[in-house]
Amino acid sequence: MAPKPRQGKSPRGKKKKGKRSEESEPVNMESLGYPEIYPLVLTTKTQEIFSCRIDEDLTDEQPYKLIKKQDILADFQNRAAVSDFYPVKKVINEYPGDEILLVYDKDFKFGLNFYVIGTEEGKENFLHPSEGQEDQDEHKELDHISEELYVYKPPVSKPWISLGSEKEIEEESVKRSTEQITYMISRQLGDFGAPIKFSDHNASSTKDTYIECLSYPDKNFVIKQLEKDVGMQVVPQVKDISTQTRWTYPRNATTQYYPREFLETEREIFEQSKPLADFLNNISTSVEIALQQNEIMNTFIDDWKSLAEEEGTFGDKTDTHLKEYQSFTDLHTLMEKMVTCVSWHPTIYGLIAVSVAVRLTFEERVYFSGKLLLQPSLILFWSFSDPIHPQLMLESPDDIFCFKFCPSNPNIIAGGCINGQIVLWDITAHADRIQHIKTGSSRSKKATLKPMFLLEPDDNKEAMYIRHCAVSSIENGHKKVITDIHWLSDTFEINRMGAVFENRSGICCQLVTCSADCTICFWDIRQQKGTTTIQPTEKKKEESIEIPNDIPSTFLHLDLAWKPLSKLRLSKGETSLDHCPVKLSLGKDHFFNKTQDKVLVQNIVVKTEEMNPYQNLESGLANLLRPIEDFCTKFFVGTEEGEVLYSDWKMERDPETGRFMTKKPVSLSTVHDGAIHTVQRSPFYNDIILTVGGWNVAIWKEGVMTGPLLQSSCAPKRYTSGHWSLTRPGVIFIGREDGYIDIWDLLEKTHEPTQSQNICITMITCIRPWSFSAKQQFIAVADYYGTLHILEIPWTLSHPSTNEASSINYYFEREVKHLEYVAQRKKIREQERKEMELEREKKKVKLHQRGKEQVEAELKMDYESYLELEMSVLLSLGLTKASDNLSFVDLL
Repeated sequence: MAPKPRQGKSPRGKKKKGKRSEESEPVNMESLGYPEIYPLVLTTKTQEIFSCRIDEDLTDEQPYKLIKKQDILADFQNRAAVSDFYPVKKVINEYPGDEILLVYDKDFKFGLNFYVIGTEEGKENFLHPSEGQEDQDEHKELDHISEELYVYKPPVSKPWISLGSEKEIEEESVKRSTEQITYMISRQLGDFGAPIKFSDHNASSTKDTYIECLSYPDKNFVIKQLEKDVGMQVVPQVKDISTQTRWTYPRNATTQYYPREFLETEREIFEQSKPLADFLNNISTSVEIALQQNEIMNTFIDDWKSLAEEEGTFGDKTDTHLKEYQSFTDLHTLMEKMVTCVSWHPTIYGLIAVSVAVRLTFEERVYFSGKLLLQPSLILFWSFSDPIHPQLMLESPDDIFCFKFCPSNPNIIAGGCINGQIVLWDITAHADRIQHIKTGSSRSKKATLKPMFLLEPDDNKEAMYIRHCAVSSIENGHKKVITDIHWLSDTFEINRMGAVFENRSGICCQLVTCSADCTICFWDIRQQKGTTTIQPTEKKKEESIEIPNDIPSTFLHLDLAWKPLSKLRLSKGETSLDHCPVKLSLGKDHFFNKTQDKVLVQNIVVKTEEMNPYQNLESGLANLLRPIEDFCTKFFVGTEEGEVLYSDWKMERDPETGRFMTKKPVSLSTVHDGAIHTVQRSPFYNDIILTVGGWNVAIWKEGVMTGPLLQSSCAPKRYTSGHWSLTRPGVIFIGREDGYIDIWDLLEKTHEPTQSQNICITMITCIRPWSFSAKQQFIAVADYYGTLHILEIPWTLSHPSTNEASSINYYFEREVKHLEYVAQRKKIREQERKEMELEREKKKVKLHQRGKEQVEAELKMDYESYLELEMSVLLSLGLTKASDNLSFVDLL
């Protein structure tokens, strides 16, 4: 049976892969009486390209637009068959005019959302319709609708076109696979119509009346069972047994007893007996030992329970996965934002600060610049006690991409903006909102989060906006986004030439930043000596400007006038180009371990009644300070091109010009194939540095210039962030762009991550672990969609083994020796290569110096030695005789 042709639709048959055929006829509305109309579908992308967006460019008042024919032909060249005008390509190519009319079909009158008028006459009739034509079209439409609704039109047969459906029908049809057997049963003609009589008789006595068909095995029809499917179900035997204790009526019963005691005569006899004396003498030593043990230790302590308390932090020792503890998302912002930087509060448990930025490209930022001014750029303070409402919101002039708490005073915060400015905040006046000191002994003082029900009525708000104290000058600062910021230690300070001096103030007063504008800047938050000479003019300006009451005057002298102390440019050498630093790590003398301990003991809270140590700061550079000798001024830098630099911030004088110039980098290594996102020193080894960027991870050792100690292979996805473990020397947490965290345990594996765990569905932007106690450690993971995940680190990843620090140190030393060996072997191979080249040159010289006769003599001697070797082999094999050999020699 042939398949029936489909009526009213274009036959398609099977779906075919590949591009659409250019020879396919465009679909028009000729059957409905509109031969010049060709419906088509335009996607949102195509609407944006041709500026024909629905409800914006095309409305109910003007549902059409004229599109240039050349633009559509250019779209064919750019997107080929992907173009939405491709179904009407033939109509476009044959169109005589320069502009084609595109009409928005809001009611889907012709089946699709747009249609094109393919003739100039139809375009003019649509743009300039006459009154008679409009009435005629209305009558025509009404007649067409009435005929379509009430008049039956019989279907018209069309020729059948094969599109491959007959093959499917043939494949699905049932065919006989075995040959049929035909049986013919005949009967004599005389037996037809004869009368039939039925009677009872013995079948065995009458012939041909009873035939016994006995079964017998036939080899031709024996089927061997190759496979058998048997199902079995085991049903348990159910047994119901019940028992009941016989209940009797309860009653109260009492009994009275008294102790059995010796009589006085019996007591005297028993005390004087020998068995009692022997027993006391034998047992007295054991009792004394037991009493001594009771005095030394408490025997009633449950050792198993104490062991469980010591190890039962989160999970057990076999648990190796990070488990989510809490998550934070800002639900009050209208625009989609991502988390750019995360920092735990140095002294308050459960308080974490997060900077967010709008997820827009540079072009989109320029386009939506007006809307971005209405949206505040914030740093949010989240608390474990309230995962919905942020405790504080720090406002900034633009999106913050990095920030750090001041090690000397956590109430001072410095951040870097996307426009190149540095922002300073002072939250001392709002410290009581987020922290509370327990009254008690000095040893038990610890800053903890104040519960929400203990807050005063004025403080119990959803969030508190805090304005910044000071902003750096736009003209004199960075020109692009600030990618990293660090506070210098409170033990030293530097001058404009990079020389190191002692810091007599005892607090952190200087910053270092790096930016994508190829500069590294050092900043000083103190009032410089040069600014004190213009006090009268400044006072006049301050009198005319009213300062809001909610802005502290701590850094008022820096606002919009803050300039960098010095600028560094890392040159690429002979070219005029500079390296583009994005991350940096200062030297081993610049850690804040001592400063943080000092903060925990003395400066946990700066009360409003007390004087802020950052008030009335004077520049220490104006006084004569003692320089610090043997101070390491070198630091590591990660660039946007994936290079790792080891440079010096101390400037040197150019012998030609006499100006102070930045020193050339000590070493440069190109290990990463993408921008570097992390440059961090190990908290256990001051000279070990971790770099994360591109598709791999590298570990470096300061002073080893031959290369990294460890360089991983390419990962499945790009790495976006990384951080050392704070408690285990050999554990590293690495974030990827697909939302996974790779956990490296160098004690188990050094060539690949020990485990990978999925945290979110988008790119991880920042990782920050934090250790609150030996039993509780967290890691903060921020993603591209603006969510902050707080994960609890399991026991195996937070508690180091007994000799882990020494084992990891031994591994690093072994890798250093391996690099030294490889460098020595390279030198040896290079020397051997040079010696081989010299020998080849000497041989070439000898060949040129020898004459022609000498060369022929040497060749003849080589040929004779070859013939002698050949004859000796033939003689040993018995293929020739000695006489033949002699005759052959005579011939020679």
